[in-house]
Amino acid sequence: MTTPHTSTPQPVTPPAPKRMTGIGRVLVIVYAVLALGATGRSLVQIIERFDHAPLAFTLSAASALVYILATCALVFSASVAWYRVAWVAICFELVGVLAIGTLSLIRPDLFPEPTVWSFYGMGYVFIPLVLPFCGLWWLLTHRPAAVAAPEPVAAR
Repeated sequence: MTTPHTSTPQPVTPPAPKRMTGIGRVLVIVYAVLALGATGRSLVQIIERFDHAPLAFTLSAASALVYILATCALVFSASVAWYRVAWVAICFELVGVLAIGTLSLIRPDLFPEPTVWSFYGMGYVFIPLVLPFCGLWWLLTHRPAAVAAPEPVAAR
């Protein structure tokens, strides 16, 4: 004979909010498209004519790696570690866009071929200039719980 199973009610916890909805999802898609575009562009340039503009093509490859890293970091940014990686990648991207964009205006002779970031991403409709600002804004407004609520300091 079986005895009736009684269970104690378990507290209901609301599901964790999804991070990759709305603008976060759009941001990741734009980063992924730029990662694919920059990777393809740099591979073709390096394979076909690297000796023509080695600096420009190497910088295009570096930007591709940054976009790949930023895409992955944004996808997994609910983790504190990936959230920090996203900050580093996107800050590096911003500095890169501003530095290479300025350098390409001041010293165009260094860039016989354009890079993803030359002229502030003009060849990509200035998306490389705007995107890191959007990424940083998103990171500021979507902090993981462990970063958003630091542990209180014990009173002495």
